[in-house]
Amino acid sequence: MRRDNQSSLSEFLLLGLPIRPEQQDMFFALFLGMYLTTVLGNLLIIMLIRLDSHLHTPMYFFLSHLAFTDISFSSVIAPKMLMNMRTQNQSISYAGCISQVYFYIFFADTDSFLLTSMAYDRYMAICHPLHYTTIMSQSLCFLLVIVSCVLSFANALLHTLLLAHLMRRDNQSSLSEFLLLGLPIRPEQQDMFFALFLGMYLTTVLGNLLIILLIRLDSRLHTPMYFFLSHLALTDISFSSVIAPKMLMNMQTQNQSISYAGCISQVYFYIFFADIDSFLLTSMAYDRYMAVCHPLHYTTIMSQSLCFWLVIVSWVLSFGNALLHTLLLAHLSFCGDNTLPHFFCDLPTLLKLSSSDTSTNELFILTVGVVVITLPFICILVSYGHIGATILRVTSTKGICKALSTCGSHLSVVSLYYGAIIGLCVSPSSSDSNSKDVIVGVFYTLGTPMLNPFIYSLRNQDMKRALGNILSKGKFSP
Repeated sequence: MRRDNQSSLSEFLLLGLPIRPEQQDMFFALFLGMYLTTVLGNLLIIMLIRLDSHLHTPMYFFLSHLAFTDISFSSVIAPKMLMNMRTQNQSISYAGCISQVYFYIFFADTDSFLLTSMAYDRYMAICHPLHYTTIMSQSLCFLLVIVSCVLSFANALLHTLLLAHLMRRDNQSSLSEFLLLGLPIRPEQQDMFFALFLGMYLTTVLGNLLIILLIRLDSRLHTPMYFFLSHLALTDISFSSVIAPKMLMNMQTQNQSISYAGCISQVYFYIFFADIDSFLLTSMAYDRYMAVCHPLHYTTIMSQSLCFWLVIVSWVLSFGNALLHTLLLAHLSFCGDNTLPHFFCDLPTLLKLSSSDTSTNELFILTVGVVVITLPFICILVSYGHIGATILRVTSTKGICKALSTCGSHLSVVSLYYGAIIGLCVSPSSSDSNSKDVIVGVFYTLGTPMLNPFIYSLRNQDMKRALGNILSKGKFSP
């Protein structure tokens, strides 16, 4: 499994189907026809549903996703099987095998959840026809699809990580755990910093939960901007929860170890939620651009379906990027030092410990970083460039203040988020660079998610008004 260890496997041999050599061509033609029929037939279903407005109903919405999942599911297996039948080369690489397991489980699970959603849709249509249109709303349908994808990818990821760990368990030269050196603080300061970081984490969780609660309870906050903000708050809670609980436990117990599977999982979810943050901030910048620069078309363009799609795309791109990073990392060998000079499993730090060639991983970090971090940042800058130009053309002071109030909170969050990333990137290499990375990492993983609720509550009149309404209802209720 590990490249530098001669006792580990780099590929597997697939014995294929139990058919005689003289039958190969006949079965190849049969399975090729079945695969092409699957792809073309399901593509036809998707196209018909998209083009015919009469089919824009919950049942056909689920059916279109089921058709797409069936195409993807068969494409995980059939092309490789057909290629092996044609070339008589039965090998599959370790990375290819692990990837095939992941996507096989992912699309199989998605199929199962979609069929369940379709059964619920038919139940509502037949048993509760009067309430059907109210209950089976567009938002519920989107939510059911999102939940299906999230549960499927989580199950597939856990199976894949357990498989990777099982395949490396018998390799005695590989590491089973890492040691996290933690924060560069003296022993007598441990209790003080523990209390500080525990307070920051609890503030992050409670503050962002408050934002989600206010947005859900106040109908005036049911707008695209606050829709994205509620997802950003949920992502911030999840992002800080990937790091903070383990760090706090290590500080309290003085046990700095983390298992191999735990470290790999931490890398995955760290990248996953960090990427979602980046994409959501970009979506919010686009929303502000439309609100300020094209106010007459705002409600038409920023529809509920577009907002849902922007969130779905953010999740899909993030999970794909995190998965590829994790699979590449799991393919590396760690046979020497297991000490990480950090308080969590940081991907660049892990690559420095590996005894394998990490050039592919570093190239992937560089190229994908451009797509996930740089391009969204450029889009945000362009959006605010247009917003700034529009504001300068406004003659009334009231109009300028209103435009700035709608963008100030988001711009502050963007500055914190990308400021921390830039700080990590431009930090000079020196003997104390690890300490600098750790300090910036604390601010990025704990500080930024904690400050976001304060920024949106203290600088945003709508949030203050919603909080006041909730408090007044609670105060005067019998």
